[in-house]
Amino acid sequence: MAELKLRAVKKMFGATTVLQDISVEFAGGTVTSIVGDNGAGKSTLCKTIAGVYHPDKGEIELGDLKLTHLGPHETREAGIEMIYQDLALAKQHDVISNLYFGREKTRFGFLDQKAMTENAQAVLETMGTKLPSLTKPVGLLSGGQQQAVAIARALLFSPRVLIMDEPTAALAAREIEHTLDLIKRLKERGLIVILISHRLNDVFAVSDRIIVLRSGMIVADKSVHETSMQEVVAQIMSA
Repeated sequence: MAELKLRAVKKMFGATTVLQDISVEFAGGTVTSIVGDNGAGKSTLCKTIAGVYHPDKGEIELGDLKLTHLGPHETREAGIEMIYQDLALAKQHDVISNLYFGREKTRFGFLDQKAMTENAQAVLETMGTKLPSLTKPVGLLSGGQQQAVAIARALLFSPRVLIMDEPTAALAAREIEHTLDLIKRLKERGLIVILISHRLNDVFAVSDRIIVLRSGMIVADKSVHETSMQEVVAQIMSA
């Protein structure tokens, strides 16, 4: 399984340094949670991995592939998918349209609706997700079902890295449990799973490792078994 490596990554917005000397590795078949206070650099770090931002210094590699100067499209082609907190779904369109938007399957110049539907059903089945209809507008689905659609959209294209930004923030208790179960299944499939979350109960439920960011720097990087919720909170809050 390929490793994702960041070496001495630095990112600036104008004169402000938002990531400073980030060196870290992520292994396949693991869940790593990135936590920190607002403005700690969590989203910037993940968007830099996903190609939304380019680092001003440092290197990013996935296996033998250098990602440092690739954009979002190229990093997706390399196997990195990011699910944003707002899920980036077209709420008025149906599930199939959302799953394949921009990457539709065609046959003889026409949309291959049959293949897209079969593939979608297969992915949702492996996720253990049941939706009322694949032709129903996504906006009519529950929050948890919409989260599942966003995850399925990423999995359709066999990613090696899945980054999830606050995946349980807006979900009801039952939907949170289902999403956490999905994350565990992704780990079992050998993916590198990276979570941004402020819900420490969820972090400790699924993570192998917790990284604490503060002011754009890694201030703690420990196995979940080597730390505690109290210690993580203290590391987040320390001045």
